[in-house]
Amino acid sequence: MTRNISVERLDQIPIERQRVELVERKCLGHPDSLADGIAESISRALSRAYLEECGTVLHHNTDQGEVVAGESIPKFGGGRITKPIYFLISGRATKAFDGVNIPADAIAVEAARDYVRTILPTINMDRDIIVDCRMGAGSTDLCDVFQSSSGKIPRANDTSFGVGHAPFSEAESITKGVSAFIDEKLRPRYPAIGQDCKIMCLRDGDTFTLTIAMAFVDSYCSGITEYIEQKRVLTEEITAVAKRFTKRNVNVAINTADDLNCASVFLTVSGTSAEMGDDGSVGRGNRANGLITPNRPMSMEATSGKNPVNHIGKIYNLLATRIAQDCVAGVDGIEEIYIRMLSQIGYPIDQPHVASAQILTKPGADIVSIKPDVEGIIDGWLEEITTVTEKVIRGELSTF
Repeated sequence: MTRNISVERLDQIPIERQRVELVERKCLGHPDSLADGIAESISRALSRAYLEECGTVLHHNTDQGEVVAGESIPKFGGGRITKPIYFLISGRATKAFDGVNIPADAIAVEAARDYVRTILPTINMDRDIIVDCRMGAGSTDLCDVFQSSSGKIPRANDTSFGVGHAPFSEAESITKGVSAFIDEKLRPRYPAIGQDCKIMCLRDGDTFTLTIAMAFVDSYCSGITEYIEQKRVLTEEITAVAKRFTKRNVNVAINTADDLNCASVFLTVSGTSAEMGDDGSVGRGNRANGLITPNRPMSMEATSGKNPVNHIGKIYNLLATRIAQDCVAGVDGIEEIYIRMLSQIGYPIDQPHVASAQILTKPGADIVSIKPDVEGIIDGWLEEITTVTEKVIRGELSTF
């Protein structure tokens, strides 16, 4: 079997030698990330239910959800949410198959509520959220494509593409590293840190500036003095962690819109801005690699919520990122690599219309010697492409 794999040398300025680089990450409690997380949790829950009830994953796409902000009155020491956050579940799901009825709507609502409960542990699940499920049935032609793939290599349900790159730049590594540090190390020690954080990293020459919007939870902060002190400590700790990823200059600024004289600060009841004015949509936040990277090629596809069996918007974006990482790890001479994979609707997903690798080589490296190894990695992943589906259903691959 011959696949259309293209490997070529790329001539451009490496990302680290470009003057300006921008990188963004929306953490788990950001309204857009909440929408992504709910969509993906529903897809995984439906996939597991379909496997249990029918022995196969049935057609579904839950990548059209919305988070509509509520209203709140936060105050130091503890405020309240006065209007619930509204979560709209839309998209499509199979609800009956071979005489078996699948309670897809109930599964979706339960998965959404379980996810919100995990991400926003301080929220009152009975009073402060509304989950509304309006899923419909799939279009006939896409269901036919899906069902005709049963027991075979799945057929692509869209003409679409996925992209990936490697290795991460220092700016990208700092942004992901700081996000993980906040979630895994800082929040357990400082519960005033809400789950809604947005990290914007600018590298201008040899100076990194991290502008962080960080929601504070009012019940864990007694007043403006404690707020100011915690922000100072957090700035110092985050700066120290960011410096582990680089020898260049690092500046960190948290909640730059604060007006301390008026005690107007980023204070929330639940830890997310979705409680008081910020809406969210699936696919409007992080890409499949967990970042928003305007200096790199990106797909605008919403990876979260798409079915993990034959939706290219999910599979090829996840796969392209993994291929890029494996090529950098396993092939000498690559400074940067960019993977682009395009499908044609109705064709097997292991036979992309093209799988393109563009490589910026290190000084002295020869593209002729690199090319066969990169082709082998791409071909090997396409041969095992269904393992991506399995990893997604098990929750082993993050989509945002």
